[in-house]
Amino acid sequence: MKINAIYPGTFDPITYGHSDIVKRAAKLFEHVVVAVAGCPSKKQTTFNLIERVELAQAVLTDLPNVSVQGFQGLLADFVQQCNAQVIIRGLRAVSDFEYEFQLAGMNRTLIPNVETIFLTPSTQYTYVSSSLVKEVAMLGGHVEEFVHPLVSSELQKKWHITNGL
Repeated sequence: MKINAIYPGTFDPITYGHSDIVKRAAKLFEHVVVAVAGCPSKKQTTFNLIERVELAQAVLTDLPNVSVQGFQGLLADFVQQCNAQVIIRGLRAVSDFEYEFQLAGMNRTLIPNVETIFLTPSTQYTYVSSSLVKEVAMLGGHVEEFVHPLVSSELQKKWHITNGL
């Protein structure tokens, strides 16, 4: 059976934890779309949608059955546009579960023919989040062990410009 999956998120920025989930999903499904959300509910992202899509494309370029697309609006609509049968969500810790469980229930109501599957990252990435990576980078810390070198470089440029250095 040919199954297409979508892995949605803000990916602000994409981390090694995200990449790990994508690599796991790429082994399970014929095609995986990394769906970079436009974020109307979030006040501001560090990288705009185009930048986040470009960073994810660069980081995931070695995976032939993975594509990256930005989207605006309801995930359920985007899932249907992509003819996906599965939504992939990453779980790092028990604290993620309640929110993810609510999302899965809402998506099941909106698109009942689509399943949500939870994947966990490798142990070394369970504590890595985009928010923590951004905070470390903003305070001048090194983030190379959490993100691809290109992402690290772009974070440094963002904070260098933002802080007027």
